[in-house]
Amino acid sequence: MSVVLHVDSSVRAISNAHTEHGSISKRLAKQFILRFKDEAGIDEYIYRDVGVNAPRFITQDWIGAVFTPESERTSQQQQLLRESDQLIAEVEKADFIVISSPMYNYGMPAQLKAWFDQIIRINKTFDFDLARGDKPLAPILSGKTLLIITSSGEFGFEKGGVNEESSHLVPHLRTLSKYLGVTEIYEIASEYQEFADHRHKKSLQMAESQAKELAFILAEKLRRKTC
Repeated sequence: MSVVLHVDSSVRAISNAHTEHGSISKRLAKQFILRFKDEAGIDEYIYRDVGVNAPRFITQDWIGAVFTPESERTSQQQQLLRESDQLIAEVEKADFIVISSPMYNYGMPAQLKAWFDQIIRINKTFDFDLARGDKPLAPILSGKTLLIITSSGEFGFEKGGVNEESSHLVPHLRTLSKYLGVTEIYEIASEYQEFADHRHKKSLQMAESQAKELAFILAEKLRRKTC
């Protein structure tokens, strides 16, 4: 059985009244998913648009509920963790995760960070053991593949690029992904959006081509894995 979890995080729709401001990251993710479905024949597709329907921000009471033993939680604490439990269950079920994200102020949207905050939870997606020394945290989940699809107004955020020092989106996603159980990561990026010139057009075309190619490659890997 193969399960795909697709998480979009732009606050924009793919198309809207301002045609020049449609979400590129969502459009690329949709193109990939449509091709991937055709190639892979997946068993279950789970979709979350956290840009439009944002998870709640965690609170002091939420943290208190997390650190209360499950058998001792009040009904109110159980309610506080219900959304987190559901989001974690979706991640647990997924074999393949697609996260699309625009770059907002050189990082991820607050809505996507809220999604991670609800999921990365002690004794659910990671455990803590001081016997591990200086790195006591370890993920509980494993074996998942992640595709990161990003769009940015500027360019050169890759290693060695002119804006490498401002690249806080993909590095953050890569750091957090291990607590989703991710062991393999692929990336697609569209850049130069604010420049709106031939460089943006070329970057977008390359990203679209890469989405099609990766859909075929990853579908083939998934077929081999589930055979």
